[in-house]
Amino acid sequence: MTATSDALVRIADALETALACSREVIDVAVTTFAAGGHLLLEDVPGVGKTTLARAMSRAIGGESHRIQFTPDMLPSDLTGVNIYSQNTGRFEFHPGPLFANIVIADEINRANPKTQSAMLEAMNEGQISVDGETYPLPDPYFVVATQNPIELEGTYPLPEAQLDRFMACTSFGYPTYDAEKTMLTATDWANPVERLDQICEVSQAADIRAAVRKVTLSDAVAAYIATLVRATRNHDGIRYGASPRASLYLAAMARARAFIAGRDYVLPDDVSALAVPVLAHRLVLDDAGFGSATLDRSRALIADIVAATAVPRA
Repeated sequence: MTATSDALVRIADALETALACSREVIDVAVTTFAAGGHLLLEDVPGVGKTTLARAMSRAIGGESHRIQFTPDMLPSDLTGVNIYSQNTGRFEFHPGPLFANIVIADEINRANPKTQSAMLEAMNEGQISVDGETYPLPDPYFVVATQNPIELEGTYPLPEAQLDRFMACTSFGYPTYDAEKTMLTATDWANPVERLDQICEVSQAADIRAAVRKVTLSDAVAAYIATLVRATRNHDGIRYGASPRASLYLAAMARARAFIAGRDYVLPDDVSALAVPVLAHRLVLDDAGFGSATLDRSRALIADIVAATAVPRA
């Protein structure tokens, strides 16, 4: 366990050195990767969402593709197309940018719903279907998507079904005074990712994720997760609570956090620390509102639920 968990800690340390965002955001990103999920970064422009995604790609290694979503994008622009070859007399499949170990989906809410739906099968099944044929995606497969919650003109809010596919969602916030001052005087301010070295071989990801799945989750901690998730389904102000998939994802993230900490068992603290990034973006509120205010309210509701729920003894 020590060798693979050390690699994840070194990735987080390297990202913290290169980026101006908080360690908490970096830890959520690394934990999501270790747990085998996908990450949604939602915040105002210019705080480093795409830079973090690119930095993760560089540190982890493997093939990475960046997709800039636009309203006129078609599903085939993501999945690929069959093109007739005069040499062979047959249609040959030309894979799209979804075929990579790490996919950076930039401003995903600018794509139309038809194109957004092309991401569902890729994220959930690790495969895509084109013209009746199914093609497996590379393993590991990690999607880091970004969206801007305050600029709503020309955007298509992600439907709940797709939001549910993201294991975690986090926001950067503005950097601290010292971090912003350091960023201004850095010689590589235009491209801080260049200072990063590859930390982890992409082939190690399968071993890391297999080790994470072996981390013990006790009955008491499982009951704690179930209680938290069920509380979202009958809480004032929440129309639809978190799905059963959310319970599975919260357990997977808690296992990954324990693994990174060098433990082979999950503590209740692992669950409570991750409840907000795993659960908040899945809620449908009675008075949804618009933009970033909705997610802020959801996070506050999850924090209230965590505070009101009895913590089991480890």
